[in-house]
Parts: sequence; structure tokens; C-alpha cells
Amino acid sequence: MIPIARRSSDEYFDLFERAAANAQRAAGLLVEMIDDYPENAALGREILLCEQEGDSITHALIQKLAEGGRPPLPRSTVHRLATTLDDVVDFTEQIADSFSLYKIEAPMEQAIALAKVLSEASAKLVVAISTLRSGESLSESIIEIHRLENEGDRISREAIASLFEGGVDPMVVIRWKDIFEQLEEAIDACENVAHALEGGVFDA
Repeated sequence: MIPIARRSSDEYFDLFERAAANAQRAAGLLVEMIDDYPENAALGREILLCEQEGDSITHALIQKLAEGGRPPLPRSTVHRLATTLDDVVDFTEQIADSFSLYKIEAPMEQAIALAKVLSEASAKLVVAISTLRSGESLSESIIEIHRLENEGDRISREAIASLFEGGVDPMVVIRWKDIFEQLEEAIDACENVAHALEGGVFDA
């Protein structure tokens, strides 16, 4: 039996789905790491491996664009999806690294809450990305990602405000403010993927 050649569009969809699943894995590991830090500090290594995997997938997508042919979405959208999905993992790894860099002794509950929002948003990205292949509506997933981004903004604002109450050590304020902002950036990166999906699907 002669194998049926895979369509070029399937190869793009495979890479997009791998990138989204990798982002979800990294975010899930971050929740696990922060929730029981520093006992689970070693998970930072697993998150770093996700970051390296994300770079590899992004390179493969950019290389595929360079090879020519017609992608299933506008070329600019393919490039934007590749880079924004990679951003999610990059920010996630940066957060994990900051816990080690700042020698965090125990997690703040707001950081755990933000990491869980990031994990939920990345899970919705997996669902949204799958619609590229299936052709189903991505509206529900996109709306939920936007809602989660707003929730992340709210938690981040309240978390940063809490740092300036009760005479917290200035160095502690600086460290946690940076971590909260990184968590918010990672959640924002999920929304950037959603924007890329919205634009790409409607422009295709």
C-alpha cells in the first residue's frame, strides 16, 4: 500500500498544535513549581526544556515559510502565531528563572493565582489552535482567553498594591513586583496569540 502524502497545511497545523501543547505544559509545570516552592524548584529545569522545544518549533515554522509554497493562513499570520506562541513559553521560563534568581523562599498566593490563570489561558490556546485544522468556531475560546487576561490584570494590580502595604522590605517589593509583572506579561502573550488567530482566520 502506497502511503498518502501529507498536505503542507497538515504540517503547519501539526507544528501549531505542538507549540500550543508545549506552552500548556510549561504553564502547568510553573503552577506545580510555584505551588510548592522551593521544594519543586527542580521543575525549573523541565520548564527550560519546554522553552528550548518552543524555540525548535518556532524555527521549524519559520523554515517552512522560507521553503515557499502556500501556507493555510496568510504568511504574516503564520509568522505572528509562531512568535507569539513562543513568547508564552519564553515568559513562562523567565518567571521560573526569576524564582531562582531572586532566591524566593516561599510563594505568595497571588503568584499561584496568576500562574493558574496562565495555565487556564494556555489550555484555551490548545483548544483555539485545534480549530485551525477542524474548521470549528474559535469564538468561545477567544472570548475566554480575553476574560482570563482581564482576570490576570486584576490579580496583578491587587498583588502589586499589596506589596506597598504594611511596610514590606523594599527589596522584597522589587522582586515580587517584577515576578507579578512577568506573570502578567505571560498571560498577555496568550491574548496576543488570540489576536493573531482572530486576524489570521478572518483574513484568510
